[in-house]
Amino acid sequence: MHLKDELLCGVYSYGFETPSLIQQKAILPIVRGCDLLAQAQSGTGKRSAFSIACLQKVDPSYHFTQALILFPFRELAMQTHNVISKIARFMKGLNILRVVEGEAISETSRKVAEAPQHIIVGTPWRVVHMIRSEIIDISHLRIFVLDEADEMLSQGFKDKIVEINSNLPKNTQTVLLSATMPQEIIEITRQILNDPVQILVPGDELTLDGLRQFYVAVEKEEFKEEALFDLFDSVQVAQCVIFCNSRRKVDYITKDLRSRKFTVSSFHGGMEQEDRNRILQDFRDGKNRVLVTTDLLSCSIDVQQISLVVNYDLPMEKESYIRRVERSVRFGKKGFVINLVTEEDVQMLKDIQEFYGMKIEEMPANIKELLQLK
Repeated sequence: MHLKDELLCGVYSYGFETPSLIQQKAILPIVRGCDLLAQAQSGTGKRSAFSIACLQKVDPSYHFTQALILFPFRELAMQTHNVISKIARFMKGLNILRVVEGEAISETSRKVAEAPQHIIVGTPWRVVHMIRSEIIDISHLRIFVLDEADEMLSQGFKDKIVEINSNLPKNTQTVLLSATMPQEIIEITRQILNDPVQILVPGDELTLDGLRQFYVAVEKEEFKEEALFDLFDSVQVAQCVIFCNSRRKVDYITKDLRSRKFTVSSFHGGMEQEDRNRILQDFRDGKNRVLVTTDLLSCSIDVQQISLVVNYDLPMEKESYIRRVERSVRFGKKGFVINLVTEEDVQMLKDIQEFYGMKIEEMPANIKELLQLK
C-alpha cells in the first residue's frame, strides 16, 4: 500500500500482520482522495482502516486540523482515539485531539492553543460547540469521517452533521462507514458524497460465520425470567451479555440476578459516564461475568471476550440485531446467541431471519453439549 515507514511500524506494533477484507478495500481509496461509503460489521477492522488511511494522508508539517472523525457515542470516540494514537506512536510531530462530552473544555482549549491538532476524534455535539466557540478550526480540513453513519444521519444527530458539513472546505473528502446501511440512509448520503467508492454488503449476506443462533419459545413475557435462569442452570459461560429494550427492565433483571447470587452489572444511558466507564472496565477485567444492557452497548463499545449473547428482548428494529449479535463472534471467534421469544415476538423473529437470510433454530434439549461452553 506504500504506507509511510513510521506508520507501518505503528501498524505492526499494534498487532496487525495482514489487512482484513475491509482494510484491503477501503484504505487505498481513502488515501487516494475518494469519497467512500462502506458497510462492514464491527470487529472486521473498519475503524483501523480509516485510522490508518487518515494517518497516511495527514501531513504533520501542515499546522492545521486535517482530519475529523466523528462517532455518535463518547465511548466509541474514546476507544478509537486510543487506537489511532497507538498506531501513530512513531509518527513524530503528529497531534491527535479527543473532543467528547465529560471532558473539560478548558483542557481542550489549552491543547489547541499549545500545538496544532492534526486529527480530531470526537462526538457531534461537543465538536459543534467547539466550532461555534471558535476553539477548533476545520476550515482547512482534508478528510471528514463518520462512523456508525446510520446512527449519525438519524434525527438525533442529523442537524449537527449538517452544520459541521456546512463549515467544511468545498473539496473535503468524506468517508461514511456503518455495520448496517438502511436504504433511507443511503439516500441521505447521496447529498453529501461525491461519486463515492461503495463497499456495500447486501442484507442477505450479513450472516456471521461461526455464529450459532437459537430461540427459546416463551408463552408470556413474565415467563422470560425463569427461562433465563433455566438457561444459566444449563450452561456455564466465561462472560455473557443480556440485551433488554428498556432501562427499567435492565435494572429489574440485574436486581433479580443479583438476588440469585450472580455476579452481574448493568449498563445503560441513564447512568453517569464515570459509572459506565467503571462497569465496562470491570467487565473487561472479568470481575463481572454477566452484563445486562440496552442497545447502548451494541452501538458504543467493543468487548472482545463475549461468548454468549442473550436477547431477553428482540430488538425493536431488525437492523439492530446484527449490532447485538456480532459482539460474540469478533475476529473469527466462535459465539452463540439465544433469543427469548414470546408469541408477540414471532413476527419480528421471522423478519430478522428473512432480512439477514439466516435460520434461527429452536434451542434443543442438549444445549450444554451442543454449545460446548465451559
